[in-house]
Amino acid sequence: MNLFYAPDILKNNELPEEEAQHCVRVLRLNAGDEITIMDGKGNFYTAEITAATNKRCMVSIKETVHQENPWKCHLHIAMGPTKNMDRNEWFAEKATEIGFDELTFLNCRFSERKVIKTERIEKILVSAAKQSLKATLPKLNDMTTIDKFLKRDFKGQKFIAHCYEGDKPALKDILKPGEDALVLIGPEGDFSEEEVKKAIDHGFVPVSLGKSRLRTETAALVACHTMNLLNQ
Repeated sequence: MNLFYAPDILKNNELPEEEAQHCVRVLRLNAGDEITIMDGKGNFYTAEITAATNKRCMVSIKETVHQENPWKCHLHIAMGPTKNMDRNEWFAEKATEIGFDELTFLNCRFSERKVIKTERIEKILVSAAKQSLKATLPKLNDMTTIDKFLKRDFKGQKFIAHCYEGDKPALKDILKPGEDALVLIGPEGDFSEEEVKKAIDHGFVPVSLGKSRLRTETAALVACHTMNLLNQ
């Protein structure tokens, strides 16, 4: 399947320039060829190429198919980014393949990375959605401080995974399927004790992701997989 991403395809019947170049110059498709388009909003489109140049590809929509996510609630991961950008990108790719709805990177006290370039992550989300044949693209938020994030309204279950000692139930045992869920994952140095306390004061429930000590990106992926699995 030749799958392309075009969020505004119904407005202009044209692939974005980068997608058009891949379609025409790399795959060498031309007028009359059939392609599939996803808009990142839950829809696949069967389309026929009507005109193609090196930088432009016009199409005619033949069929629209709406794809519902197999999970019936909103799944949100908020994590302190790792210092190594490759690990953040790896998480974004794999989490999209598994399935979730929203990603926020948090600037925490012990964060070693204070800036995230969302453009690169966005491309990875698109690529992973294509690869896993998903019509809906996860929402990527701008990086924010944990203090600001904790003050945001979120209607649903709220959890925080941290490494401090204490009696913490497993996420898999207390997550309620069918309800929106948000999980906070700390940076490589973990959340500070003050950040954990603030999160609890804002209604977040401390949880365990298992007995193993996990890297940040692994912990985030385990949380994502747990939420996804229990909601299917």
